[in-house]
Amino acid sequence: MPGDSSGVPRPRTAAESAGRPAAPGERDWTEVLALVGEAREIDLICHVCPDGDALGSALAAGLALRSLGATVRVSFGDDPQVVPASLAFLPGQELLVPAAEVPDRPDLVITFDVAAEGRLGLLREKALAARAMVVIDHHASNPGFGTHRLIDPAAPATAVLVDELLRRLGVPLDQPIATCLYTGVASDTGSFKYRATTPATHEFAGRLLATGIRHDLISRTLWDTSSFGYLKVLSAALERAELDRAAVGGLGLVWTWVPYADLAAHGVAVEEIEGLIDIVRRTAEADVALVLKQDPDGTLRGSSRSKGAVDVAAACGALGGGGHVYAAGFSTDLGVQQTLECFRAALRPAR
Repeated sequence: MPGDSSGVPRPRTAAESAGRPAAPGERDWTEVLALVGEAREIDLICHVCPDGDALGSALAAGLALRSLGATVRVSFGDDPQVVPASLAFLPGQELLVPAAEVPDRPDLVITFDVAAEGRLGLLREKALAARAMVVIDHHASNPGFGTHRLIDPAAPATAVLVDELLRRLGVPLDQPIATCLYTGVASDTGSFKYRATTPATHEFAGRLLATGIRHDLISRTLWDTSSFGYLKVLSAALERAELDRAAVGGLGLVWTWVPYADLAAHGVAVEEIEGLIDIVRRTAEADVALVLKQDPDGTLRGSSRSKGAVDVAAACGALGGGGHVYAAGFSTDLGVQQTLECFRAALRPAR
């Protein structure tokens, strides 16, 4: 349940009781600011296999809190802990520590872009054992875990909420912080082309650009740079792609999968193929796109996108995942065909 700054639970709002995350109010912000001000140490955790919004948001907060004199650690629950090559430029990575170095019972944990407890990976139990846990997120599917929450499904990226937190903390934007936040908002808006992008999103980006960051280099690294091995994996994945025109009442589903053997053969990390979904989703004959990526242990990670007619968050939720209505994901131990059948059966038109 939500709580005050001492961790004492307070009643849920009507929206929270109905399972919908409520946008943060002034009381929520006040409680979180009090927690930050009184914390001895702060552990900042983003979701496993972090993308630009998750890691960018955590590192931006880490740099800001360090500038205020706080003792901070940034981590995520993967082992080994690998920062994707496309995010290697992010400032503040000296704050990163392996999951094993996060205390068993942290004082204060703040999570970033974590839509469900399971996305904490190896850090789940440690985070839940913290004196207080603040959840900063923008996923509508977030069930509302943690003791305190700053969740706004209307925000185009978690980075936008972090920017508001830093403003309230009185931390000015500098180039390192702005680089992290720009990476976050650019990543989750697809370089400002997704539906969640608003005039306010562009105003936010403009403030970040005003610090002098090289947005052109950030974008080139995020979307226009890959290894030759990735091109080989991409070629095989596209050859494997299938189109189901009849799915979701004729709206269509295009899907493919990447076996771990392909990744191993070409020396490609699974994190490097996150952008594959954006190529597959271009298919004109399908509203829904799905890419399955296999880990060494056989686990499948699913990434899905909708062009606007289908709710993919519900389908991913049926497989234990979640996300946004038009962009969501999951992990499963099921085989490829069984996963595809479950996903297809759970697809529904968006409301």
